[in-house]
Amino acid sequence: MSHNQEASIDTRCVQAGYTPGNGEPRQIPIVQSTTFKYATGPAMGALFDLEASGYFYTRLQNPTNDYVAAKIAALEGGTAGMLTSSGQAANFFSVFNICECGGHVVASSAIYGGTFNLLAHTLAKMGIQTTFVAPDCSDEELEAAFRENTKCVLGETIANPALAVLDIERFAKAAHDHGVPLIVDNTFPTPVNCRPIEWGADIVTHSTTKYMDGHGCAVGGAIVDSGKFDWMAHADKYPGLTTPDESYHGIVYAQKFGLEGAFITKATSQLMRDFGSIQGPQNAFYLNMGLESLHVRMPRHCANGQAMAEFLSNHPKVESVSYPHLPGDPYYELAQKYLPNGGCGVVSFNVAGGRAAAERLMAALKIAAIETHVADARTCCLHPASTTHRQMSDEELIAAGVAPNMIRLSCGLEGTEDLIADVSQALDQV
Repeated sequence: MSHNQEASIDTRCVQAGYTPGNGEPRQIPIVQSTTFKYATGPAMGALFDLEASGYFYTRLQNPTNDYVAAKIAALEGGTAGMLTSSGQAANFFSVFNICECGGHVVASSAIYGGTFNLLAHTLAKMGIQTTFVAPDCSDEELEAAFRENTKCVLGETIANPALAVLDIERFAKAAHDHGVPLIVDNTFPTPVNCRPIEWGADIVTHSTTKYMDGHGCAVGGAIVDSGKFDWMAHADKYPGLTTPDESYHGIVYAQKFGLEGAFITKATSQLMRDFGSIQGPQNAFYLNMGLESLHVRMPRHCANGQAMAEFLSNHPKVESVSYPHLPGDPYYELAQKYLPNGGCGVVSFNVAGGRAAAERLMAALKIAAIETHVADARTCCLHPASTTHRQMSDEELIAAGVAPNMIRLSCGLEGTEDLIADVSQALDQV
């Protein structure tokens, strides 16, 4: 929808991706079908040859999913998008689409634990090595991380749960100086609060499970291509995009589909075909419902996060607070640059009194629910040391940047005063 690209982000959240014709459904239709009928064999054959666009099997593409992917691409200012079954699948596809056995990735160390494991362990078993650098590493350290076989750089706009802000321009320049794209996971800010492509990112990923869905009802992921990275200019690095694909009669993706479509077309026709990490059409429908109010919800999440961070930073029983929009936070300046309207509603803080104090606080909460989730309409809370990271010793926790007394609080859409009162009464019991 070209007219949606010029519209404000608010209008894109509501309108982009799908425009009904005369007498057609106003809401996107749920095409709950695995397969599609054709009148002749040759008509379907053209689809299998990637000579015609259309649908033949939902594992590859489905109209409902495509409407929602087009909306997310419009929100990010990209040229093409695709939905996946989860954020993990989105990050895996985004890397594996351009990186194979013998390849190398440079990644920020301040990323979601699931993404860290994917890169450090699972991709390593597939022969892809990753060098991790701190998001605020020196120029020398960043430069030293690159190798001849580096294929991409990956980071998160706001890291989960470290809440470090990525200097997107700096990482984009380093990537481009070495002829590789920058992949940015933009899950926490969403395109309402940051559009990494405008700062030089080439590929943007999302766990749509979080704020985009916003109601904790549908797991999903998305990938958006900026359409700006010139694969043919670095043809030797990306043979998968720049040399004939024998599984599709020798198509060269970068030539046939151009900068705008090559990356997503290859990810769909190869990776979705072979790994099958599809998002169900029903989930895509739920996701679109969330997207329609994303621009209204994000400011409230941020307002609640800001108020909570300020309350906690002045509380005698709180040792430290991580929230990039809190003056004095190490990432405050970067947050002002990249996220001037706010970042997200997630606040991390360390309770005085160690692990036991953190566990007492968790037990005393009434409104905030203990969940392995963030970025939801309902406030949720997690003590990583006793849940997601419970297999680690205190020493290992500290090395991983997750203090034994750290609590991750995801502020939902409830009344600000109610949330602060709940955390206040819980702190009184510590």
